Amino acid sequence: MHTPRRNFLIAAAVGALGLGVRSAPAIAKARPRVVIVGGGYGGAACARHLKLWDPRVEVTLIEPSPHFVSCPMSNTVIGGLNQVEDITFPYRYIREAVDRFVRDSVTRIDAGKRNVTTASGHSFPYDRLVLAAGVELQFDQVRGYDAEARKTIKHAWKAGPETVALRRQLEAMKDGGVFAISIPMAPFRCPPAPYERVSLIANYFKKAKPRSKILILDGNQDIISKKALFTTAWEKHYGFGGDDSMIDYRPGNLASAIDAKAMKLSTEFEDVKADVVNLIPPMRAAAVTALVGARTGDNGTWCPVDHTTHESSEAPHIHILGDSILSNLSKAGALANNSGKLCASALVEIFNGRRPDPAPVVTSTCYSASTDHTAFHVATVFRYNPADKSMEVQPGSGVSDRESELEFEMMRGWARNIWADTLGLPENYRFTNRV
Repeated sequence: MHTPRRNFLIAAAVGALGLGVRSAPAIAKARPRVVIVGGGYGGAACARHLKLWDPRVEVTLIEPSPHFVSCPMSNTVIGGLNQVEDITFPYRYIREAVDRFVRDSVTRIDAGKRNVTTASGHSFPYDRLVLAAGVELQFDQVRGYDAEARKTIKHAWKAGPETVALRRQLEAMKDGGVFAISIPMAPFRCPPAPYERVSLIANYFKKAKPRSKILILDGNQDIISKKALFTTAWEKHYGFGGDDSMIDYRPGNLASAIDAKAMKLSTEFEDVKADVVNLIPPMRAAAVTALVGARTGDNGTWCPVDHTTHESSEAPHIHILGDSILSNLSKAGALANNSGKLCASALVEIFNGRRPDPAPVVTSTCYSASTDHTAFHVATVFRYNPADKSMEVQPGSGVSDRESELEFEMMRGWARNIWADTLGLPENYRFTNRV
C-alpha cells in the first residue's frame, strides 16, 4: 500500500511527465474507468488485455452485435470453403473478462464531461474512451446505391448476413454468367481482400460454373497489395492474361453509379452489366469518431492519432484503434488486434503514473488464399519513429516467395490463434472452420 509521501512523489512525477491523467492519490482511491466502443479485433483485444494487465481498471465494452463475426476469413465463406458459422464466435469470454458488456450503440459523446450515451438512453462516465468501431461505408458516393439498391447489390464488407447473401447469389448464378466486383480507391479496409475474393470465387467457378467470368472494376490504377503473387496465381489457375481468362481486370475504373434493377454498374469510362454485382463503396473512419471531432485527417476521412498511445490528436483522453486511424499501417485485423494491445499497455502505464513506451512496435501478418488449397502472406513489423512521429517498416518485413499448400495450413492456424487471442477463447475451444 502506498504511503501518503509515496503518493505525493508519484503525483509529482506524473505532473513532470506532463501526462493528462488524474493524480496518483486519486488513482489510488478510485478505479480508472475505460469505456470501449466496438467489440471487433481492436476493441475486444484492448478490453481483454486491459483487464489482464491491470484488473483494477473498470472496463465497459459497448458493442451492438450479439456475436463476433470475423471479416478476415469471410472470403472463404463467399468462396464456399467455410460456412458463416465457422467464423462466428460468442462474446461469452469477453463478457466474463470485462466489468460491463453493453449490447447497444453509442449516439452521443460529451467529451467535456467525459460521458457516453447509448441509443437506449444509458450513460457511462469514463476517464479514458476508446473508439474501435471500424469503418463507415460511404454509399452516397455511388449514385443509386440507396437502401433499395442494397437489397440486391451487396458489399459484403462487414462479415455476417451480407456474406451469406453474396454467397447465395453466386450459387444461384447460371453457368456462363458474369460476376462483377467494384473496388474503391485506397485506403480501405483490408487492401488484399478484394483480390483474394476474386481468387476464391474463381476457384468456385472453375469447379461449379466453368463458363462463368469475373469482371474486376478497380478504382485504383493497379492491384494495390501482393500484386505479383495474385497475378501469378491467376495466370496459373484461372488463365489470367490469356484468351480464355476467367478474370478480366480493368484498373482505373471507379464505380460512379449503380442501377440495381438493370444490374448495370457505371464508371467514368463504361457501363457494364452483370448477373451478380459486388459493389464495395468508399470508406472513412467510423461515424462515432465524428461525434468527438476526431475525423479530421485526409479531408475529414480518417483520424490522426499519437502512435505511442493511440490517443486522438484532436480529442484529448479519447483513443482510436484499428481501421479508423490515419496512418501508413494497413487497415487489417492483425493490426487492429495489435493496436488494441498497444493502447491497453499505454493506458496501464498512464493509470499507474508511468510514461508509455516511447518507441512501440506492432506487427501484422495477413494471409490470402489463392485457391482452395494454396495461400500466401505478407508480414510486416513497424516501429514508432519519434523524429517524424510515424510508424516505420522494419528490416525483415516482406511477402511470400510463392503460394503454397503449407501456407494454406498456416493461414488456418493463424486465424484460430488471432480469434483466440482477441476473444479470450479457452484452449479447449472447439473450432469448426475447415479452412
